[in-house]
Parts: sequence; C-alpha cells; structure tokens
Amino acid sequence: MKKVDEMKIIRDEVIALGGELADYRRAEGMHAVLGEGSHDSACMFIGEAPGRNEAKYGRPFCGAAGKILDELLASIAIERSDVYITNIVKDRPPNNRDPLPSEIDLYAPFLDRQIHTIQPKVIATLGRFSMQYIMKEFGLSFEIEPISIAHGKIYDAKADYGDIQIVPLYHPAAAIYNQSLKDTLREDFHSLKGLC
Repeated sequence: MKKVDEMKIIRDEVIALGGELADYRRAEGMHAVLGEGSHDSACMFIGEAPGRNEAKYGRPFCGAAGKILDELLASIAIERSDVYITNIVKDRPPNNRDPLPSEIDLYAPFLDRQIHTIQPKVIATLGRFSMQYIMKEFGLSFEIEPISIAHGKIYDAKADYGDIQIVPLYHPAAAIYNQSLKDTLREDFHSLKGLC
C-alpha cells in the first residue's frame, strides 16, 4: 500500500474515533490534527497535542509555537515541507492542558503507525511527553532523564525497519515564555543539521 493511502486510513480512523477529546472536537467544531509534511522524510518531529489554532485549522504547529518551529528549521536550512510534523495526541485537550496518560494511550497507536509508514531515520521529540513516550517505545526507558538534561542529545535506537536516532528537544512553546530557551532550542537544532 502506498504511504499516502496508509496515512489516509489513519486519518479516517482518528476522525471517526470516540472518546472525550474527539467529542470535544465535534462539539466545538474543531479538527483532528494528523500531521503534515513529506511522507518520505528522513526526519519526523513529534509534539504533544494540538493547541487552539492547530485544532481550528487542522494543521500541526501553525500558531505561535509553529512560528518558532519554522524559524528553527530555517536556521538549519531545512524546509518545513521536507520534514513530517505531528503530535502524539491528535485532538486538542480543553484549555490546552497537558494530555492525560489515558489520552496518550488512546492516540499513540496512530502515531506508531505514522512512524512505521514514514520510517524516519531521525525522530525529534518536542516536549517531555513526546520524549518520554518515544524513548519508552524504542526501548530507551533506562536512558530517560529530565528534558532539562536530555535536550539536544542524540540517542541511538532500533526501529522495526532499521536504525534510528532520537533527539529530545524542548517544545517550541516553552520559548514563548522563556526567551533563553529559544537560544537553547537554536543550539539543539544544530544537532539535527546533517541528520535530516
């Protein structure tokens, strides 16, 4: 099956999903946010959950945090359209709260299928929820540290399709409130240069 067809199946299943967040999405007239970018990308960015703008437009990282992400990608000469960007949770939690463990459990199988379909060589996690999930998923539970220590490090792992590298990063939204984190993110993004 072609990658685009597999991604459409995943999209349709998420749209049809039940549960509190999906019900909230329907009640508020919002969109599920599956992801966007190249299905052939060597580099995949995984955030936590959509925010208000993302749910409004059905696009990941299209608000203030997305603007920072775009700047960071540009700083290492990578086009946004050349990578794949998504979240673990595909529906917006009310009031932009953190995703609950049960919500991560519900949506994570869709992310797993996206990863298997795209088969990236590098996964850059954006935020601690994404970092913790991906590191556990790829057998690196023993390596998990606070994101304040793990950010910018490169972890080698194995996927069912071959070798993979995982790079934990702060969530770009953190730089909205803490300017010094923007400098840290810029430095950490340079560890992706040559990998993506």
